[in-house]
Formats: sequence, C-alpha cells, structure tokens
Amino acid sequence: MTFTVETDERLTTVDVTESIAAAVPDDCESGTCTAFVEHTTAALVVQENEPRLRGDLESFLRDLVPDSGHAHDELDGNADSHLRAALLGPDVTVPVADGEPALGTWQSVLLVECDGPRTRTVSVTTTEA
Repeated sequence: MTFTVETDERLTTVDVTESIAAAVPDDCESGTCTAFVEHTTAALVVQENEPRLRGDLESFLRDLVPDSGHAHDELDGNADSHLRAALLGPDVTVPVADGEPALGTWQSVLLVECDGPRTRTVSVTTTEA
C-alpha cells in the first residue's frame, strides 16, 4: 500500500503515523510493518511528535549539514537535502500487535522533508510473524 504526503517547506517534518497505521491489515495479529519513503531527499524517523522537538530536529539538521558548498550543488543545488536524508534513512520498521503498529507512548513516525515543498510517496508493507 502507498500514500502520498504534501510538504510545504524545504526542511520540515510531517507526522505520518496514522497513515501507516491505516495501511496495516486489521487481521494482522503480530509481525512487523515497514514504511519506506521512495525519494532520496526525504527520510522517515521514529520520534516524539512534539512541536518544539520537531523544530529542534530541523535546526539540528540545518546546523549539521550546511546549505551550500557541496560538489553535487553544481548539478542541481540540493546536495544538503541528499546528505540530511542520508543521515536519517528512508525507512522504519515497527512491530505490529493486534492490527496496529506497536509504538511506544511517545513514539510517532515522522516524514522528514529535506527538499520541499514536494509530494512524497511512502510505501508500507506488513509481514506477519
């Protein structure tokens, strides 16, 4: 199953937990769920969905990877986006219990947009144990 996410800023986070949960079959008693963002300038992370923390994550990525000065910028000017996404990774895997992702109390799945605004596609697969 796939779903799309519209982003509205160059570097931002979007909570996709509900969309991932909707992709898990109700009859999946236990197993795993893997979500994969089909792009090289976006990432997925498991993190707390708290606005200040999301802002901190965005600031951290900006501080860690400068916006310019990379060789790839000569091609299309978005090397920083590729590097930020590479640090985080394109996928997350979470356990499934009783047809739901078994996330912890404060855990959410966030899409991290590194080259927006864009439309992103996320694929979700579930494997039963």
